[in-house]
Amino acid sequence: MSATKNETDVYAIHGADPEVLAYAMAKYSRSGLTMKESLAEISAQRAEQFLNTFYFQYGHRSIADLAHIPMAIERLSLLAAIALVDEQRWDGQERSTRYQDFRKSGWYTPAVGDQTASYTAAIEALFGAYERIGAGMLEALQGAIARPAEMKEEAYVRTLKARAFDVARYLLPLATNTSLGQIVNARTLETQVSRLLTSEFGEIRGLGERLRAAASEAAWNPNEGAREVKVAPTLVKYAVPNAYQAETAGLLRAAVAELMGGAAIAKAPVVDLVEEGKSLEVELATSLLYPHCHYSYRQVRDRVAGLSGSGVMEVIEMGTRLRGRHDELLRAYSSGGGLRFDILMDVGGFRDMHRHRRCVQLLQGFTDVHGYEDPGCPGQPTLEEAGLAGVYKGAMDAAFGAYEDLKVSGCEEAGESAQYLLPLGTRCRAMFKMDFAEALYISELRSGVAGHFSYRRVAWEMYLAVKKAHPGLAGLFRIEDVWEPVDLLRR
Repeated sequence: MSATKNETDVYAIHGADPEVLAYAMAKYSRSGLTMKESLAEISAQRAEQFLNTFYFQYGHRSIADLAHIPMAIERLSLLAAIALVDEQRWDGQERSTRYQDFRKSGWYTPAVGDQTASYTAAIEALFGAYERIGAGMLEALQGAIARPAEMKEEAYVRTLKARAFDVARYLLPLATNTSLGQIVNARTLETQVSRLLTSEFGEIRGLGERLRAAASEAAWNPNEGAREVKVAPTLVKYAVPNAYQAETAGLLRAAVAELMGGAAIAKAPVVDLVEEGKSLEVELATSLLYPHCHYSYRQVRDRVAGLSGSGVMEVIEMGTRLRGRHDELLRAYSSGGGLRFDILMDVGGFRDMHRHRRCVQLLQGFTDVHGYEDPGCPGQPTLEEAGLAGVYKGAMDAAFGAYEDLKVSGCEEAGESAQYLLPLGTRCRAMFKMDFAEALYISELRSGVAGHFSYRRVAWEMYLAVKKAHPGLAGLFRIEDVWEPVDLLRR
């Protein structure tokens, strides 16, 4: 036996097709070849044969974690973008409502038949209010905050424009077009496509089909004359609507409606830390029901806790009754520990909180039942002071009226289509489950003075909730009181 060379070899790899590279990395467990040797002998055809066998027949899905795929998704609605990025294993960037003017983006129009004209008028009214409030707030900010001598005019205007957009974005409807880029592994892409194909929204189902096609067709290559590459023709080709998710959602929707019996939605704080010592079974059942209603987590949990043990187990088992052999458990089963924050905030602020992937997030549907937020910020001119309060209230109320009219119009998918008319200032509810480290991280990061006040407030309330429940831990947070006025020129 010869002595091995005592030197680690490290090198970056570029130019291999994602599926070929995934096969080469998987071979480490089955071959003594180096990566360079493996890539030299592997063809796309051999990779496809290997993946068909081990990925689909034997269920070795971790192989797909090794194939990373960059994709651009452009001209999709904000509503569809929220659905697209709702993956725990997701990396990407989206257009910012703070640094870009969305008047030029256009919007998505669902198939609403003879309601198209009224839908378009409602969207145009919101964009008109968005433009008025953006311009009016910039003028008010420039009147209230003098430019420091050392600050260039361009930087001064750009900074205050961002603050003005922070207010104006409350008027952007969920129909507004956006664009984003994502880099995900093939397993995440497959589950993403399957989930999107299962959606109740026509736009989102179409998006799933486009993602699947983009993975199977020739990728765009900026290098002229480069060979044709298909990024994941094998790993995503069998992604189909998930019957388990769709049918189970119907069961749980009916179950929570029966359990709550039409009760009024109880008043709830912006952030509710739900930590009381209920059983794991109660948490599982509550988490399964929560996304399919508009009640607070605490209100649903209290009803669940009143069920018999067999009644609680019936809900839990309902979530697995239709599960197929290769179906992952629903996200709600990620229970059994950590901190649970039930958060009620505007949709625009939620989109920022939605980026925290270390959380288990349970999202409820968009609705007008929780009302809308006032985009006030300490130290900044109010809408009233800027003479814009009437514009804002009138636009939000009109949008809610148009939402209600379309929802009961009788057109196909009326309930889904109406949601596109809801502005980002609309309140929505979501449960965020996390460990202490993530609670501290979010509280510190999102409370920073340069951030949007919407999520700064949520971060502050999270900190206060932990401080109240665990006072000994409060000193570990490096956080400033978000209600203190800040320097609005500080970025």
